[in-house]
Amino acid sequence: MPRPKGLQLSTEMQRISAATSHDPFTVLGLHPSTSSPATVSGANKSSWTLVAYLPHARGAVTAEVDDIGVALTQLPNSDFYVLEHLAERPTRPYQLHWRDEYDNAFSQHDPYWFAPQISDYDLHLFAEGRNWNIHQVLGAHPKTIDGVAGVLFATWAPGAERVSVVGDFNRWDGRCHAMRSRGGSGVWEIFIPGLALNSVYKFELRARNNGAVSVKTDPYGRHFEVRPNTAAKVYSPAQENPWNDDKWMNERRLWNWQQRPFSVYEVHLGSWQRSDDNQFLNYRDLAHRLVDYITPLGFTHIEILPVGEHPLDDSWGYQSTGYFAPTSRFGTPDDFRYFVNHLHNHNIGVILDWVPAHFPKDAFALARFDGTALYEHDDIRLGEHKDWGTLIFNYGRNEVRNFLIASALFWLDEFHLDGLRVDAVASMLHLDYSREPGEWVPNRYGGNENLEAVEFVRELNVQCHGQHPGVLVIAEESTAWPQVSGPVYLGGLGFSLKWNMGWMHDSLQFMNKDPIYRQYHHDNLTFGMMYAFSENFQLPFSHDEVVHGKGSMINKMPGDDWQKFANLRLLYTYQFTYPGSKLLFMGCEFAQWSEWSDKRALDWPLLQFERHQQLQQSVADLNGLYRAQPALHERCYSDSGFDWIDCHDNRQSVISYVRQGEHERVIVILNFTPTPRHDYRVGVPDAGHYQEIFNSDSAYYGGSNVGNGNGLITDAEPWMNMPYSLSLTLPPLAGIVLKCRDV
Repeated sequence: MPRPKGLQLSTEMQRISAATSHDPFTVLGLHPSTSSPATVSGANKSSWTLVAYLPHARGAVTAEVDDIGVALTQLPNSDFYVLEHLAERPTRPYQLHWRDEYDNAFSQHDPYWFAPQISDYDLHLFAEGRNWNIHQVLGAHPKTIDGVAGVLFATWAPGAERVSVVGDFNRWDGRCHAMRSRGGSGVWEIFIPGLALNSVYKFELRARNNGAVSVKTDPYGRHFEVRPNTAAKVYSPAQENPWNDDKWMNERRLWNWQQRPFSVYEVHLGSWQRSDDNQFLNYRDLAHRLVDYITPLGFTHIEILPVGEHPLDDSWGYQSTGYFAPTSRFGTPDDFRYFVNHLHNHNIGVILDWVPAHFPKDAFALARFDGTALYEHDDIRLGEHKDWGTLIFNYGRNEVRNFLIASALFWLDEFHLDGLRVDAVASMLHLDYSREPGEWVPNRYGGNENLEAVEFVRELNVQCHGQHPGVLVIAEESTAWPQVSGPVYLGGLGFSLKWNMGWMHDSLQFMNKDPIYRQYHHDNLTFGMMYAFSENFQLPFSHDEVVHGKGSMINKMPGDDWQKFANLRLLYTYQFTYPGSKLLFMGCEFAQWSEWSDKRALDWPLLQFERHQQLQQSVADLNGLYRAQPALHERCYSDSGFDWIDCHDNRQSVISYVRQGEHERVIVILNFTPTPRHDYRVGVPDAGHYQEIFNSDSAYYGGSNVGNGNGLITDAEPWMNMPYSLSLTLPPLAGIVLKCRDV
């Protein structure tokens, strides 16, 4: 076809061809001829011009406009194709048809036909940091627009000169689907018709400051390739709907967790169990196996180490690159929905370990996303964790806070999770965390508090609790920061619970001592009660205590094998009868000898041996005791639920206390030496017949079976500021729990 006189390449077309155009929508698509940069001299001023850029087209290009096929003219020495003299604007989206150099045929609705799809209101809320559904706006979302099915892509990259969507569908060529800039919002968008679900994609960005081009995975991606590949995949939420957990969800809304049992089994899904050839299991298989295993153990919830997409297995999920996607190691998002639903239907809650404190430096992910320090700080004194080799989120930036809070709400809403355990809170709150003088920047008042992180955490907790009544947000916070679990309206951070790291360290330090020396460290047992009710505490024996040379729980215990098992049963008795909710890492319940390794499954063959079975049974029975006895859970976070009987018997390493419920109480006595103590007198508040409702030295658990099997009758002899007393037998390295039946 002869070239019409006057048809020429504009400057903006040259930018599009060079992949430097900030807004190709001003050129491509359909425009009135009077405003088109590619027009013929003397064209009809009321006509329309269609411009397409097809760098992989070879030969003729045609357009199907309102069911009429028309040929486009190729501009010389370019990949631009133009159709002029359209007297009327098409009534519906037109299609382009072409062939490539391999004679493959392509037909596609022109992505540059479609108007902007993201509302100004959504952009306004995002700029304010308060668009809690921003994950429904940014990312990749299958949609039908003007009767055409496709995928709407959007991302936030204010420092970019040009952003494109790239994937197999366009040969990873950033010239093909350059996005529309939404001005000062920093958001870019494009609707690409005809893309199939599971299409892989990334964003290609050209930095405005230096012209550097990078290819990044989608921060809002819903599904990703299996590592080591890192592209996101177009995913339609809830391609199947597994939810039938209405009963659980309705009861959770009314759950008074402060007066109910809350006992957590912490799990790393990649190493709890594996296939016979040491491969990861699917979420669905894991769901059935976990339910079958946990139900008889009596835990109320599981807590899973982070399952947000992450590139490195060795990070255990704590260096995330996918804040809106369950890792594809174990299946699809729908598989994960099935996982949660199945546990809910068997009365087991699911807590997710969630990591808003830092992110990895991987070049394909968030780090310098648009060529600038977008999600992080530019100053490494604010923006880098040297210990972990990671970057710190810039909590002072509205859009970054919005990203993180939307992520938290997404997991709670999209996957019905029952709570979040927030990792490394101390590192967020303190500007000088793990830094020497001169390596950190004080806040505006000269202090070490990260004021922006404090406000982020408070907003996080307000939104999570406000939008999802009954969920828990739990802080791993290791300092003396006040009111971590205090209400935001009273100046607190607003978490539901805080890990009691002090109690955990003191308890393990004490138990590690040979019993002969424990009398000199008695304060490790008693000091924790000085602050036990300053927060809503959870008592954790977590994964952090059984890795990196710390030894397994059983190997922390002194003595021969019998004493090791007795000590461990005693420690768990102490944990389950002490005020606070409970957390125990997988493998600790059956005394795995080796440290935890993420490279293989737990040492399940140990359960062939009786003493490991017996320890496992003691944990199940402690859970049963904790759940069955209101005195052990009704006032777990109030000083009205605890009274010392005797905290001073350091010479014999014995402590005793009362746990009080609304209407019932139990007596707990713990002997931390291998010496049985006969005729040991303790004060008790009530007269009557006391029965031993738990004894960790029972032969049933592998103990020596010393105890008070026939029960005890009180003496009218005041003792230890109590009106009555009991003379009883304390078994060696054991705890007993007594309950009065005649009150």
